[in-house]
Amino acid sequence: METLFNPIKINNLDIPNRFAMAPMTRNKSPNGIPGQNVADYYERRAKGGVGLIITEGVEVSHPSSSGYPDVPGLKPEAHEGWRNVISQVHKYDSKIFCQLWHVGAIRKPGLPPEPDVPGFTPSGLVRKDKKVAYEMTADDVENMIEIYVRDIEIIKDLGFDGVELHGAHGYLIDQFFWEDTNQRKDGFGGSIQLRSSFASEIIKRARAKVGNDFCIAIRFSQWKQQDYEAKLAKNQDDLEALLRPLVDAGVDVIHASNRRFWEPEFQGSNLNLAGWTKKITGLPTITVGSVGLESDFIGFYQGMTRNLTWLLWAELYSRTLNGLIKLKKVVTMKLFPFLRSTQRIIINLAP
Repeated sequence: METLFNPIKINNLDIPNRFAMAPMTRNKSPNGIPGQNVADYYERRAKGGVGLIITEGVEVSHPSSSGYPDVPGLKPEAHEGWRNVISQVHKYDSKIFCQLWHVGAIRKPGLPPEPDVPGFTPSGLVRKDKKVAYEMTADDVENMIEIYVRDIEIIKDLGFDGVELHGAHGYLIDQFFWEDTNQRKDGFGGSIQLRSSFASEIIKRARAKVGNDFCIAIRFSQWKQQDYEAKLAKNQDDLEALLRPLVDAGVDVIHASNRRFWEPEFQGSNLNLAGWTKKITGLPTITVGSVGLESDFIGFYQGMTRNLTWLLWAELYSRTLNGLIKLKKVVTMKLFPFLRSTQRIIINLAP
């Protein structure tokens, strides 16, 4: 447990502890502009002591990227709002990455900002044999890579500490990764290495623009919202084939998303997806997926008692980070049956 409170260095960025706040869509930025309410939200997390905050998904600057209402973007009108967010977070020595997000085939017809623009995808597929969206041409792919790169330059110029590419959960980059949705015959489809080329090309070109010191992260997952049982990598060799091009392109940290973080990824090892990712790449990794829960996230929200108990645990966590309480010793009892985290923790008031 003490390790979680130790600082960590990613690239040349010093992060005060090992707690990272995963991105969570909020739908609180009308017209794509983050207001004071957004800054206040992130400030509260920084004040609570979270070392690294990853923003909610921020739309790539292409009209096909939007899939949900009131998601923030990077247009000029949003820049002042983002600078305010960054300033509020930095007051507490927390660091903040901007997550760059394109929903791909998840986009439905008729959505803003341009209702006639379809979802852009590598092969028009939202899942295997289900073609619902636009298949990108070679020129489209090239143009989209350049838009990502320009957005990353904007993110750096705004003062963010890094960028995270959303390459998980069945969105655009993940649709390039996944063989069920990537049936391309060019250099961006085919083998697992080639299917990682879209992401690695973004990273490589962005690295050339923003320099070696700016942090670049990527989030990926085996599971998809279209298919919880999906697998990009069936074994560690597949995983290395997927990740190695990203490492060679210059990624600094890899965020591995599981539905249940405690489950082993491959037979014969107790390592989860983040554990295997670190073993293969040697890079810092982030693990996520029902952290603190005994059951799935959605099941957790069944019943008021569970909700109240979670709020109590969240308050204890926040107070621990602020030094209002401290951990005294490890115990073996479970304080609450459905919370994995609390089975090892007892607290004592700080003097």
